[in-house]
Amino acid sequence: MTRDGHAVEVFANVGESAGVAKAVAQGAEGIGLLRTELLFMAHSQAPDEATQEAEYRRVLDDLAGRPLVVRTLDVGGDKPLPYWPIPTEENPFLGVRGIRLTLQRPELMEAQLRALLRSADGRALRIMFPMVGQAEEWRAARAMVDRLRQEIPVADLQVGIMIEVPSAASPAPVLAEEVDFFSIGTNDLTQYTLAIDRGHPTLSAQADGLHPAVLQLIDITVRAAHAHGKLGGRVR
Repeated sequence: MTRDGHAVEVFANVGESAGVAKAVAQGAEGIGLLRTELLFMAHSQAPDEATQEAEYRRVLDDLAGRPLVVRTLDVGGDKPLPYWPIPTEENPFLGVRGIRLTLQRPELMEAQLRALLRSADGRALRIMFPMVGQAEEWRAARAMVDRLRQEIPVADLQVGIMIEVPSAASPAPVLAEEVDFFSIGTNDLTQYTLAIDRGHPTLSAQADGLHPAVLQLIDITVRAAHAHGKLGGRVR
C-alpha cells in the first residue's frame, strides 16, 4: 500500500507449474505471467493438448483461486524451438516471433488455447498474446479464442495483449476498446523504442526503462486502459 492509499498487487512470473506453490508461499498474490514457452522447450516435440492441459491445471490448482495470466507461446527471436525450425533471419528480434509465428501455425495455437480453456473448470483465466504489433493480429487471435470458446465454454475468461512494441502502445486508445486488459512488457518495449538490444555487450546499459520515450508510451497505454475501464493490467 502506498502512503497515499493506492494498493499495489505483487504477482510472480513463472515458467512452470513447479514454481507456483513456492511463489504463493512467499506471498505472491497471483501469477502475472506464465511463460508457456518453457513447457514447449522442455520437450523434443510439441507437447500435445493433454500434456499442456495437465500443466495448466496444476498451476490453477496451486493458485487456489488467485489470478492467473497466461502468455501464449512466445518463441522465435532468441527463443527457437528445435522441432519448429525458423529460417535464418538477419534480425531475428525484428522477424517472425511471438504472435507472428503462432498465427503462421494456427494448429499449434489452437491446441494450446483448447488446453487452456479446458483447464479452467470454472476458475478465472486470463490469456494474453505476445508481441502484438498490429490490430489485425490481435483480432485474428481473439477470433480464434471466441470460436473455441463456443466449443469449450469458460465462465470467467479475459483476453488481452502484451504491449511490447511502440506500434501497439501508440494506438492503445483504439486497442483498449477491444481488449480485456493490457500487460506492459517493459524489457521489449524499451529495446524496441530505443533501438538497443538489451543483451548488447556495450549498449545494454543504455537500455533505460525510465527513458522519457518509454515512459510516454507507458503513459499512453495506462491512460487508455483507465479511459475504457480496463484496470486489470500488469506492468512487468
